[in-house]
Amino acid sequence: MPVNEFNQPVGQPLPGYTAGSRPEAMLLQGRFCRLEKLSAAKHGADLYEVYAAEHSPLRNWAYLSLNPVANHDELTVLLAGYEQSADPYFFAIIDTTTDRAEGSLGLMRIDTANRVIEVGWVVYSDKLKRTRVATEAQYLLAKYVFETLGYRRYEWKCDSLNEPSRKAALRLGFQFEGIFRQAMVYKGRSRDTAWFSMIDGEWPQIKARFERWLADDNFDENGNQRISLSDM
Repeated sequence: MPVNEFNQPVGQPLPGYTAGSRPEAMLLQGRFCRLEKLSAAKHGADLYEVYAAEHSPLRNWAYLSLNPVANHDELTVLLAGYEQSADPYFFAIIDTTTDRAEGSLGLMRIDTANRVIEVGWVVYSDKLKRTRVATEAQYLLAKYVFETLGYRRYEWKCDSLNEPSRKAALRLGFQFEGIFRQAMVYKGRSRDTAWFSMIDGEWPQIKARFERWLADDNFDENGNQRISLSDM
């Protein structure tokens, strides 16, 4: 461990370190899906079936800070705001088989000075959950964060009571770091927040694990996985 002139232990030096860039990708292309910068005009019709109360059960929104929209006009206003937002920076998730937007997510809390960024605002249709498309979407975003933007730390945070989100973070390769007590108030209730992260030094191994899981030979003729991502 390095020490300073007072013989105190200090962090590893980062010679030539510079601040990171802000997200600006318009398209991240995968095999099963692609991430497109969210557009209210382009993706609104598809995302109505993801965001609308008539299509999405209220239980899907329990741990999100927003509620499903009541009509097309409300969704248009919401997505127009997403489209203009720089932080969070929103993507639509397009299933390449159907060419339809089946969800959205964003990069948020963008700290360029420290090269730290978080994935959040994850909203999936029921069709998207537990599919190769959903996993590849997360792989594409992590790859963009580490390999294109060159960030050092990638975060995932959720309500500590949101067990599916906590399991998803671990499955995807994030490490649990702890609980921030009474970190937020949303929907009129208190939230303790569970923190997870992955860092740049871990990414090569996590990337290889993603790619092994996504490979064709990991799925049978019915599309069922042979080995789970958690078991890899």
